[in-house]
Amino acid sequence: MNGSDDLILPHGGFRRLRSFVVALAAYDGTIIFCDRFIDKRSRTHDQMVQAARSGVQNIAEGSLASGTSKKTELKLTGVARASLGELIRDYEDYLRQNGLQIWDKDSPKVRGMRARLAGRLTKSERSDQSDRSDRSDRSDRSDRSDRSEFFDEPLLAALRALRTSSAEVGANILLCLSHQASFLLRRQMERQEHDFVQNGGFTERLYNYRKEHR
Repeated sequence: MNGSDDLILPHGGFRRLRSFVVALAAYDGTIIFCDRFIDKRSRTHDQMVQAARSGVQNIAEGSLASGTSKKTELKLTGVARASLGELIRDYEDYLRQNGLQIWDKDSPKVRGMRARLAGRLTKSERSDQSDRSDRSDRSDRSDRSDRSEFFDEPLLAALRALRTSSAEVGANILLCLSHQASFLLRRQMERQEHDFVQNGGFTERLYNYRKEHR
């Protein structure tokens, strides 16, 4: 089953999507950041956490819905990207309103951060990262949680950094994560649009299925 002629296609594999994993890291990181730097009683705290959560949840819901509705999958993926766009604006507002710097996307430190989060590390960087990871494991087992089920070492390192970084560094790390998740979702939407145009949706499959089984 689950071939190209099946009525309900394979769906629900969102945990394997890089967009989901990066958005999940942005969500977890937003909780860390907001708890450290934004009053928990403020509306801003709740709005930022909910925007980050919405990005994650809509990716998952879209993936689960894809078996019977490609239109719903595409719509929810778009909602996820819009939620991340709201989160990006929140971090930019925070930095601007607090007189902190928004790092230029083409600066060496941002380009390096993007490369690390995307897994594009040089051999020496990977070796150095592995050494630091080993030292961290021996000295502080509290960092070894079930998050490693989802996150690779660069994402785990970013989340660890958020626990001790300054507000400026933390906000820029999360801007980088949110931008990366948004970029991945844009590419995901392009693929979904192409698949829908080429293969149609559930209504077309249902019509063909009924036609073939009469």
